[in-house]
Amino acid sequence: MFPEFRDLITKLKTEDAHFSRLFDEHNELDQKIKNMEAGIDLATPSEIEVLKKEKLHLKDELYSLLKAHDNK
Repeated sequence: MFPEFRDLITKLKTEDAHFSRLFDEHNELDQKIKNMEAGIDLATPSEIEVLKKEKLHLKDELYSLLKAHDNK
């Protein structure tokens, strides 16, 4: 996710607790969705869709934080 910000992500994960929490939440949701789609965890298509939208929202928040810090 966001390879152009790889160094900044590494920095923010250690220096910004809010960013780190959002990043971890995004990764946890990503894994949960993959497990559901693979049939490891049970879920309806609508439940998966809700989680995908939540994950996208987190990704948008992360991108906004990265852009804000990149301009500093």
